[in-house]
Amino acid sequence: MQINQPTISTNGDVRPTYAEVNLLRLGENLEAILTKVKPFKVMLILKANAYGHGLRNVALHLADRVDYLGVAVLEEGIFLREIGIKTPILVMGGVWSNQIPQYIQNDLTLTASSVERLEQIDQAAKSLGKKARVHLKIDTGMERIGVHYYNAETLQNATLARCGNVDVEGIYSHFANSDSADLTHANLQLERFNEVLQFYERHSLPTPMRHMANSAAVLQIPESYFDMVRPGILMYGVYPSQECIKSIVVKPVLSWKSRVVYFKVVKPGHPVSYGSIWQSDHLVRVVTIPVGYGDGYFRSMSNKASVIIRGQKYSQVGRVCMDQIMVNIEWGTAYNGDEVTLIGESGEERITVEDLAGWADTIPYEILTNINTRVPRVYVK
Repeated sequence: MQINQPTISTNGDVRPTYAEVNLLRLGENLEAILTKVKPFKVMLILKANAYGHGLRNVALHLADRVDYLGVAVLEEGIFLREIGIKTPILVMGGVWSNQIPQYIQNDLTLTASSVERLEQIDQAAKSLGKKARVHLKIDTGMERIGVHYYNAETLQNATLARCGNVDVEGIYSHFANSDSADLTHANLQLERFNEVLQFYERHSLPTPMRHMANSAAVLQIPESYFDMVRPGILMYGVYPSQECIKSIVVKPVLSWKSRVVYFKVVKPGHPVSYGSIWQSDHLVRVVTIPVGYGDGYFRSMSNKASVIIRGQKYSQVGRVCMDQIMVNIEWGTAYNGDEVTLIGESGEERITVEDLAGWADTIPYEILTNINTRVPRVYVK
Protein backbone atom coordinates (compact mmCIF):
# COMPACT_ATOMS: atom_id res chain seq x y z
CA MET A 1 0.00 0.00 0.00
CA GLN A 2 2.20 2.85 -1.28
CA ILE A 3 0.52 6.16 -0.52
CA ASN A 4 3.44 8.56 -0.20
CA GLN A 5 6.84 9.31 -1.66
CA PRO A 6 9.83 7.37 -0.33
CA THR A 7 12.96 9.07 0.93
CA ILE A 8 15.31 10.03 -1.91
CA SER A 9 18.80 11.44 -2.10
CA THR A 10 19.88 14.62 -3.88
CA ASN A 11 22.49 12.91 -5.99
CA GLY A 12 21.56 14.58 -9.27
CA ASP A 13 19.40 11.69 -10.45
CA VAL A 14 16.09 13.07 -9.21
CA ARG A 15 13.64 15.47 -10.75
CA PRO A 16 14.82 19.10 -10.36
CA THR A 17 11.49 20.06 -8.80
CA TYR A 18 11.29 18.70 -5.26
CA ALA A 19 10.03 19.47 -1.76
CA GLU A 20 12.58 19.53 1.05
CA VAL A 21 11.36 18.50 4.51
CA ASN A 22 13.46 19.62 7.48
CA LEU A 23 13.11 16.89 10.11
CA LEU A 24 15.09 18.88 12.67
CA ARG A 25 12.57 21.74 12.49
CA LEU A 26 9.73 19.24 12.67
CA GLY A 27 11.09 17.91 15.94
CA GLU A 28 11.66 21.42 17.28
CA ASN A 29 8.06 22.35 16.49
CA LEU A 30 6.83 19.28 18.35
CA GLU A 31 8.95 20.17 21.38
CA ALA A 32 7.53 23.70 21.39
CA ILE A 33 3.98 22.30 21.36
CA LEU A 34 4.75 19.72 24.05
CA THR A 35 6.18 22.44 26.26
CA LYS A 36 3.09 24.60 25.76
CA VAL A 37 0.48 21.91 26.54
CA LYS A 38 2.32 19.93 29.22
CA PRO A 39 1.12 17.80 31.06
CA PHE A 40 -1.61 17.00 28.52
CA LYS A 41 -1.26 14.27 25.91
CA VAL A 42 -0.60 14.97 22.22
CA MET A 43 -2.18 13.35 19.17
CA LEU A 44 -0.13 14.15 16.07
CA ILE A 45 -2.34 14.59 12.99
CA LEU A 46 -0.89 12.87 9.91
CA LYS A 47 -3.80 12.96 7.47
CA ALA A 48 -3.38 13.89 3.78
CA ASN A 49 0.15 12.49 3.56
CA ALA A 50 1.14 14.38 6.73
CA TYR A 51 -0.11 17.65 5.24
CA GLY A 52 1.98 17.00 2.15
CA HIS A 53 5.20 16.34 4.07
CA GLY A 54 5.25 12.56 3.57
CA LEU A 55 3.37 10.17 5.84
CA ARG A 56 6.08 7.52 6.11
CA ASN A 57 8.97 9.72 7.13
CA VAL A 58 7.07 12.07 9.41
CA ALA A 59 5.52 9.13 11.26
CA LEU A 60 8.81 7.25 11.62
CA HIS A 61 10.47 10.41 12.91
CA LEU A 62 7.87 11.41 15.51
CA ALA A 63 5.54 8.51 16.38
CA ASP A 64 7.50 7.46 19.45
CA ARG A 65 7.41 11.02 20.84
CA VAL A 66 3.63 11.43 20.99
CA ASP A 67 0.75 9.61 22.68
CA TYR A 68 -1.50 9.11 19.67
CA LEU A 69 -1.59 9.52 15.90
CA GLY A 70 -4.60 10.81 13.98
CA VAL A 71 -5.44 10.02 10.35
CA ALA A 72 -8.48 10.62 8.17
CA VAL A 73 -9.01 7.30 6.37
CA LEU A 74 -8.53 3.59 6.98
CA GLU A 75 -5.82 3.25 4.33
CA GLU A 76 -3.58 5.74 6.14
CA GLY A 77 -3.91 3.78 9.37
CA ILE A 78 -3.15 0.44 7.72
CA PHE A 79 -0.11 1.95 5.99
CA LEU A 80 1.29 3.13 9.32
CA ARG A 81 0.86 -0.33 10.79
CA GLU A 82 2.56 -1.88 7.75
CA ILE A 83 5.67 0.25 8.26
CA GLY A 84 5.88 -0.84 11.88
CA ILE A 85 4.24 2.01 13.79
CA LYS A 86 3.00 0.77 17.18
CA THR A 87 1.60 4.07 18.53
CA PRO A 88 -2.22 4.14 18.95
CA ILE A 89 -3.94 5.47 15.81
CA LEU A 90 -7.36 7.11 15.63
CA VAL A 91 -9.09 7.15 12.23
CA MET A 92 -11.18 10.31 12.41
CA GLY A 93 -13.21 10.01 9.22
CA GLY A 94 -16.50 8.26 8.67
CA VAL A 95 -16.52 4.47 8.94
CA TRP A 96 -17.91 2.22 6.20
CA SER A 97 -19.61 -0.76 7.81
CA ASN A 98 -17.95 -3.32 5.50
CA GLN A 99 -14.50 -2.01 6.50
CA ILE A 100 -14.97 -2.35 10.25
CA PRO A 101 -13.18 -5.73 10.54
CA GLN A 102 -10.06 -4.19 8.97
CA TYR A 103 -9.92 -1.53 11.67
CA ILE A 104 -10.08 -4.17 14.38
CA GLN A 105 -7.59 -6.52 12.73
CA ASN A 106 -5.07 -3.68 12.35
CA ASP A 107 -5.54 -2.40 15.92
CA LEU A 108 -6.93 0.95 14.77
CA THR A 109 -9.23 3.09 16.90
CA LEU A 110 -12.58 3.77 15.25
CA THR A 111 -14.70 6.91 15.36
CA ALA A 112 -18.23 6.02 16.50
CA SER A 113 -20.59 8.77 15.41
CA SER A 114 -24.00 7.11 15.74
CA VAL A 115 -25.77 4.35 17.64
CA GLU A 116 -26.12 2.33 14.43
CA ARG A 117 -22.39 2.51 13.71
CA LEU A 118 -21.53 1.65 17.30
CA GLU A 119 -23.69 -1.46 17.15
CA GLN A 120 -22.08 -2.50 13.85
CA ILE A 121 -18.64 -2.12 15.43
CA ASP A 122 -19.77 -4.20 18.40
CA GLN A 123 -21.07 -7.00 16.17
CA ALA A 124 -17.90 -7.05 14.04
CA ALA A 125 -15.73 -7.24 17.15
CA LYS A 126 -17.86 -10.05 18.56
CA SER A 127 -17.55 -12.07 15.34
CA LEU A 128 -13.75 -11.65 15.45
CA GLY A 129 -13.55 -12.55 19.11
CA LYS A 130 -11.90 -9.20 19.91
CA LYS A 131 -12.64 -5.87 21.53
CA ALA A 132 -12.90 -2.79 19.34
CA ARG A 133 -11.46 0.47 20.63
CA VAL A 134 -13.58 3.54 19.78
CA HIS A 135 -13.78 7.26 20.38
CA LEU A 136 -17.25 8.80 20.37
CA LYS A 137 -17.63 11.77 18.02
CA ILE A 138 -19.84 14.62 19.23
CA ASP A 139 -21.00 17.33 16.83
CA THR A 140 -21.04 20.56 18.81
CA GLY A 141 -21.47 22.89 15.85
CA MET A 142 -19.50 21.65 12.83
CA GLU A 143 -22.41 19.78 11.18
CA ARG A 144 -20.05 17.27 9.62
CA ILE A 145 -19.94 13.81 11.22
CA GLY A 146 -20.80 13.04 14.82
CA VAL A 147 -23.95 12.74 16.91
CA HIS A 148 -25.48 16.11 17.73
CA TYR A 149 -24.61 17.31 21.22
CA TYR A 150 -28.31 17.44 22.12
CA ASN A 151 -28.70 13.76 21.19
CA ALA A 152 -25.39 12.58 22.62
CA GLU A 153 -26.96 10.70 25.53
CA THR A 154 -28.50 8.17 23.14
CA LEU A 155 -25.00 7.24 21.97
CA GLN A 156 -23.52 7.34 25.46
CA ASN A 157 -26.29 5.14 26.84
CA ALA A 158 -25.82 2.65 24.00
CA THR A 159 -22.21 2.12 25.07
CA LEU A 160 -23.46 1.05 28.50
CA ALA A 161 -26.51 -0.99 27.53
CA ARG A 162 -25.62 -3.27 24.66
CA CYS A 163 -22.06 -2.97 23.38
CA GLY A 164 -20.00 -5.41 25.40
CA ASN A 165 -17.35 -5.82 22.69
CA VAL A 166 -16.52 -2.13 22.48
CA ASP A 167 -14.01 -0.28 24.62
CA VAL A 168 -14.98 3.41 24.68
CA GLU A 169 -11.52 4.84 25.19
CA GLY A 170 -12.24 8.44 24.15
CA ILE A 171 -14.79 11.11 23.34
CA TYR A 172 -14.13 14.12 21.13
CA SER A 173 -15.44 17.05 19.14
CA HIS A 174 -14.03 19.48 16.60
CA PHE A 175 -13.99 23.27 16.41
CA ALA A 176 -15.37 25.09 13.37
CA ASN A 177 -13.99 28.55 14.16
CA SER A 178 -11.13 28.27 16.63
CA ASP A 179 -8.81 30.04 14.15
CA SER A 180 -10.84 33.25 14.31
CA ALA A 181 -10.17 36.37 16.34
CA ASP A 182 -13.80 36.19 17.44
CA LEU A 183 -14.08 33.02 19.56
CA THR A 184 -17.79 33.35 20.32
CA HIS A 185 -18.79 30.25 18.36
CA ALA A 186 -15.76 28.29 19.55
CA ASN A 187 -16.67 29.03 23.16
CA LEU A 188 -20.26 27.95 22.47
CA GLN A 189 -18.96 24.63 21.12
CA LEU A 190 -16.75 24.24 24.16
CA GLU A 191 -19.74 24.83 26.44
CA ARG A 192 -21.80 22.24 24.56
CA PHE A 193 -19.03 19.65 24.80
CA ASN A 194 -18.71 20.22 28.53
CA GLU A 195 -22.46 19.68 28.87
CA VAL A 196 -22.14 16.34 27.06
CA LEU A 197 -19.34 15.29 29.39
CA GLN A 198 -21.52 15.83 32.45
CA PHE A 199 -23.25 12.54 31.53
CA TYR A 200 -20.39 10.61 33.11
CA GLU A 201 -20.50 12.59 36.35
CA ARG A 202 -24.28 12.21 36.59
CA HIS A 203 -23.97 8.44 36.23
CA SER A 204 -20.87 8.13 38.43
CA LEU A 205 -18.92 6.70 35.50
CA PRO A 206 -15.26 7.17 34.56
CA THR A 207 -14.95 9.80 31.82
CA PRO A 208 -13.31 8.58 28.58
CA MET A 209 -10.24 10.42 27.31
CA ARG A 210 -11.45 13.85 26.12
CA HIS A 211 -10.02 15.82 23.21
CA MET A 212 -11.13 18.80 21.16
CA ALA A 213 -8.20 21.21 20.62
CA ASN A 214 -6.94 21.47 17.05
CA SER A 215 -3.96 23.66 16.07
CA ALA A 216 -5.83 26.93 16.48
CA ALA A 217 -7.29 25.90 19.83
CA VAL A 218 -3.84 24.86 21.03
CA LEU A 219 -2.78 28.44 20.30
CA GLN A 220 -5.86 30.26 21.57
CA ILE A 221 -8.11 28.15 23.82
CA PRO A 222 -6.13 26.42 26.60
CA GLU A 223 -9.35 25.48 28.42
CA SER A 224 -10.07 23.11 25.49
CA TYR A 225 -6.97 20.98 26.13
CA PHE A 226 -8.95 18.47 28.27
CA ASP A 227 -6.86 15.25 28.27
CA MET A 228 -5.24 15.48 24.84
CA VAL A 229 -4.66 18.01 22.04
CA ARG A 230 -4.56 17.42 18.28
CA PRO A 231 -2.01 19.70 16.53
CA GLY A 232 -2.11 19.48 12.75
CA ILE A 233 -0.79 22.24 10.51
CA LEU A 234 0.93 23.91 13.47
CA MET A 235 3.26 20.91 13.71
CA TYR A 236 4.51 21.67 10.22
CA GLY A 237 5.37 25.28 11.06
CA VAL A 238 2.35 27.00 9.55
CA TYR A 239 -0.22 28.95 11.56
CA PRO A 240 -3.91 28.07 10.96
CA SER A 241 -4.81 31.66 10.06
CA GLN A 242 -3.48 35.20 10.19
CA GLU A 243 -5.95 35.95 12.99
CA CYS A 244 -4.57 33.35 15.39
CA ILE A 245 -2.57 34.41 18.42
CA LYS A 246 0.94 33.05 17.82
CA SER A 247 1.41 31.79 21.36
CA ILE A 248 3.85 29.09 20.19
CA VAL A 249 6.83 29.84 17.97
CA VAL A 250 7.07 27.33 15.12
CA LYS A 251 9.07 27.37 11.90
CA PRO A 252 8.13 26.10 8.42
CA VAL A 253 9.23 22.53 7.84
CA LEU A 254 8.76 22.33 4.05
CA SER A 255 10.48 24.26 1.31
CA TRP A 256 9.74 23.78 -2.41
CA LYS A 257 12.46 24.14 -4.99
CA SER A 258 13.12 23.74 -8.69
CA ARG A 259 15.71 24.81 -11.26
CA VAL A 260 15.89 26.96 -14.34
CA VAL A 261 15.48 24.69 -17.35
CA TYR A 262 15.38 27.24 -20.21
CA PHE A 263 16.35 30.86 -20.89
CA LYS A 264 15.24 33.15 -23.70
CA VAL A 265 14.93 36.80 -24.63
CA VAL A 266 11.34 37.84 -25.39
CA LYS A 267 10.58 40.80 -27.62
CA PRO A 268 7.99 43.44 -26.70
CA GLY A 269 4.47 42.59 -27.85
CA HIS A 270 5.14 38.82 -27.84
CA PRO A 271 2.68 37.18 -25.38
CA VAL A 272 3.85 34.46 -23.00
CA SER A 273 1.98 31.17 -22.39
CA TYR A 274 -1.63 30.05 -22.94
CA GLY A 275 -4.28 32.67 -23.48
CA SER A 276 -1.71 35.40 -24.18
CA ILE A 277 -2.61 37.14 -20.92
CA TRP A 278 0.83 38.69 -20.35
CA GLN A 279 3.29 40.51 -22.58
CA SER A 280 6.04 43.03 -22.04
CA ASP A 281 6.33 46.45 -23.68
CA HIS A 282 10.12 46.13 -23.69
CA LEU A 283 12.80 43.51 -24.24
CA VAL A 284 12.97 41.07 -21.29
CA ARG A 285 14.65 37.85 -20.26
CA VAL A 286 12.24 35.03 -19.45
CA VAL A 287 13.20 31.70 -17.86
CA THR A 288 11.17 28.49 -17.76
CA ILE A 289 10.82 26.43 -14.56
CA PRO A 290 9.67 22.77 -14.66
CA VAL A 291 6.74 23.04 -12.24
CA GLY A 292 3.04 23.58 -12.86
CA TYR A 293 -0.49 22.91 -11.73
CA GLY A 294 0.14 19.20 -12.30
CA ASP A 295 2.48 19.48 -9.32
CA GLY A 296 0.11 21.56 -7.24
CA TYR A 297 1.38 24.98 -8.28
CA PHE A 298 -2.07 26.49 -8.70
CA ARG A 299 -3.14 27.88 -12.09
CA SER A 300 -5.01 30.60 -10.22
CA MET A 301 -1.62 32.07 -9.25
CA SER A 302 -0.95 33.05 -12.87
CA ASN A 303 0.56 36.55 -13.10
CA LYS A 304 0.47 36.84 -9.29
CA ALA A 305 3.17 34.54 -7.94
CA SER A 306 6.85 35.21 -7.36
CA VAL A 307 9.92 32.98 -7.13
CA ILE A 308 13.46 33.55 -5.91
CA ILE A 309 16.46 33.09 -8.22
CA ARG A 310 20.01 33.97 -7.14
CA GLY A 311 18.67 35.76 -4.08
CA GLN A 312 16.34 38.01 -6.11
CA LYS A 313 12.55 37.82 -6.20
CA TYR A 314 11.00 37.77 -9.68
CA SER A 315 7.43 37.61 -11.01
CA GLN A 316 5.85 34.57 -12.60
CA VAL A 317 4.27 35.65 -15.90
CA GLY A 318 1.66 34.21 -18.24
CA ARG A 319 -0.62 31.29 -17.48
CA VAL A 320 0.71 28.56 -15.20
CA CYS A 321 0.92 25.42 -17.38
CA MET A 322 0.45 21.84 -16.23
CA ASP A 323 4.20 21.20 -16.03
CA GLN A 324 5.95 24.56 -16.45
CA ILE A 325 5.88 28.22 -15.49
CA MET A 326 7.66 31.22 -16.97
CA VAL A 327 9.38 33.91 -14.91
CA ASN A 328 10.30 37.42 -15.99
CA ILE A 329 13.78 38.29 -14.74
CA GLU A 330 13.75 41.60 -16.67
CA TRP A 331 17.46 42.07 -17.42
CA GLY A 332 18.73 40.09 -14.45
CA THR A 333 21.03 37.08 -14.58
CA ALA A 334 20.02 33.42 -14.51
CA TYR A 335 21.51 30.29 -16.01
CA ASN A 336 20.14 26.84 -16.76
CA GLY A 337 20.46 24.80 -13.60
CA ASP A 338 20.11 27.74 -11.21
CA GLU A 339 18.09 26.91 -8.12
CA VAL A 340 14.59 28.39 -7.93
CA THR A 341 12.83 28.79 -4.59
CA LEU A 342 9.05 28.39 -4.79
CA ILE A 343 8.53 28.17 -1.02
CA GLY A 344 11.31 28.95 1.40
CA GLU A 345 14.26 31.28 1.89
CA SER A 346 17.13 32.28 -0.37
CA GLY A 347 19.51 35.05 0.52
CA GLU A 348 17.47 37.71 2.28
CA GLU A 349 14.29 36.89 0.38
CA ARG A 350 11.50 34.60 1.55
CA ILE A 351 8.32 33.09 0.07
CA THR A 352 5.87 31.47 2.48
CA VAL A 353 3.03 28.99 2.18
CA GLU A 354 0.81 31.90 3.19
CA ASP A 355 2.10 33.88 0.18
CA LEU A 356 1.05 31.12 -2.21
CA ALA A 357 -2.31 30.83 -0.46
CA GLY A 358 -2.87 34.55 -0.99
CA TRP A 359 -1.96 34.39 -4.67
CA ALA A 360 -4.23 31.36 -5.16
CA ASP A 361 -7.07 32.80 -3.06
CA THR A 362 -7.11 29.76 -0.81
CA ILE A 363 -5.71 28.61 2.57
CA PRO A 364 -2.26 27.27 3.49
CA TYR A 365 -3.73 23.80 4.14
CA GLU A 366 -4.71 23.47 0.48
CA ILE A 367 -1.30 24.62 -0.76
CA LEU A 368 0.55 22.01 1.30
CA THR A 369 -1.78 19.09 0.66
CA ASN A 370 -1.89 19.77 -3.08
CA ILE A 371 1.83 19.43 -3.70
CA ASN A 372 1.52 16.38 -5.90
CA THR A 373 3.15 13.04 -5.12
CA ARG A 374 5.13 13.29 -8.37
CA VAL A 375 7.14 15.98 -6.55
CA PRO A 376 9.83 14.00 -4.71
CA ARG A 377 10.27 14.66 -0.99
CA VAL A 378 13.84 15.08 0.21
CA TYR A 379 14.40 14.67 3.96
CA VAL A 380 17.17 16.59 5.69
CA LYS A 381 18.29 16.70 9.33
